[in-house]
Amino acid sequence: MTQPTTGVPTTGAPATEITAEARRRRTFAVISHPDAGKSTLTEALLLHAHAITTAGATHGKAGRRGTVSDWMAMEQARGISVTSAAIQFEYRDRVINLVDTPGHADFSEDTYRVLSAVDAAVMLVDASKGLEVQTMKLFDVCRQRNLPVITVINKWDRPGLDALALMDEIRTRTGLLPTPLTWPVGVAGDFRGVIDRSTEEFIRFTRTAGGATAADSDRVPFDVAATEEGEAWVTATEESELLGEEGQDHDEATFLANQTTPVLFAAAVLNFGVQHILDTLVDFAPAAEARVDAAGGHRPVASPFSGFVFKVQSGMNASHRDYVAFVRVCSGQFRRGMIVTHAASGRPFATKYAQHLFGREREVADEAWPGDIVGLVNASALRVGDSIFESEPVEFPPLPMFAPEHFRAVRSADSSKHKQFRRGIDQLDHEGVIQVLRSDLRGDQAPVLGAVGPMQFEVVEERMTHDFGAAIRSESLPYQIARRTNRESAEILGHDRQVEVLMRSDGTLLALFSTPWRLRNTVRDHPELMLEDLAAGALEPAASA
Repeated sequence: MTQPTTGVPTTGAPATEITAEARRRRTFAVISHPDAGKSTLTEALLLHAHAITTAGATHGKAGRRGTVSDWMAMEQARGISVTSAAIQFEYRDRVINLVDTPGHADFSEDTYRVLSAVDAAVMLVDASKGLEVQTMKLFDVCRQRNLPVITVINKWDRPGLDALALMDEIRTRTGLLPTPLTWPVGVAGDFRGVIDRSTEEFIRFTRTAGGATAADSDRVPFDVAATEEGEAWVTATEESELLGEEGQDHDEATFLANQTTPVLFAAAVLNFGVQHILDTLVDFAPAAEARVDAAGGHRPVASPFSGFVFKVQSGMNASHRDYVAFVRVCSGQFRRGMIVTHAASGRPFATKYAQHLFGREREVADEAWPGDIVGLVNASALRVGDSIFESEPVEFPPLPMFAPEHFRAVRSADSSKHKQFRRGIDQLDHEGVIQVLRSDLRGDQAPVLGAVGPMQFEVVEERMTHDFGAAIRSESLPYQIARRTNRESAEILGHDRQVEVLMRSDGTLLALFSTPWRLRNTVRDHPELMLEDLAAGALEPAASA
């Protein structure tokens, strides 16, 4: 395919350079059940990599700033992550692309999109709670996507479960064999340090004021640790030896095959054990590799540039009201100003405004390599799931939309701001924040919003008010289930008072049912109707990635 002429060469770097740069990349997501310490760990990783000098804390003391990755006002006010944030930094001789994800189940669709764009995951487990509901769903989707998982037992500075019991729980409930790289000295709540199981040294941590700066650590020889730590050291070494006898030692091949999970113990709020997490990512996490395309083939990293959009976000820069398409570079060299092809439309697309992201902060991205995340600014043609490429066509698998379970009709609170209302709803739909459903009966004045969880509606209200200047009024609708249908079936369904048929913005007709009982009766009375399940969401165990 001939590319339009620009001042930028249409050929990228040599294959050897692209491959070398891809090998330097480590692209991963931090995932967990809500409140396990995700954003705190993100901040601690940045601190130990010297990407920031002082860490904030999600629930810190008054006067401490919020975490880098939580930039929305709603996130900072509540101490939760409701958006994904991409952060790039260097550590040792590697380039780290860290994507912090929403922890709350209401934003699981955003988490799924992130997991489609990374090469590994760091799973955070609360030491006092073990494997919670969302933790298990996330383990499931990582298995479905064949993503290697590094497990971090967090909050070991607080009272919690027994370490060996946690290993048994991981093994029995996830099917992954836990292979601890470090082992705690001292029970949960008495965190003295860890044994480095590869060297049998004791790594002793030193607490810093408020955990705002990197925690110091000392490596203590085995015999010295035995003298100084007494019974706690004896217990820890005996447990570590038991793990070895059970075959729970790290093996790179089984880890990359998603059969085992390396385990580390940490206290992110104190920055204990964080350095080891960084080193583990560099030493063991996979580099960027060939990715599967929609046809089932593989796009080698040394191929001409290609990438796909896993997130679109507006409102990151309040001064300019722009929006950013987050693109995972899958192959080749990205060069700012290059002309690429939008796979969905076949049209050329200019990449004049490209940026690397550091939470909300940005810097111009002149180039990027496989594994990197690039923000394309004001890329209005791009939607979540879109593929872009240079010279050699490719399209990556689409990202499924989750089945909405909550529905609200919304209107502008001020009829004079209908234009702002329409623009805001359309933009949030474009970003995938919410699913927008319309019908001739309701009209454009009162679209219906469909959400996986009710907190998505709060994000919509917040952003409509502050980002678009169009406050909304909403009304909950009595529907619980959505099914895909067609026009012929819609004509019959339209006569049922407990069923409503609406059209999603992508043209899909959805039949909304008030209760499972109503759906069963409809199927029984009209077996000829088309009523297909939507993607239930990749965070459900039975779903397919």
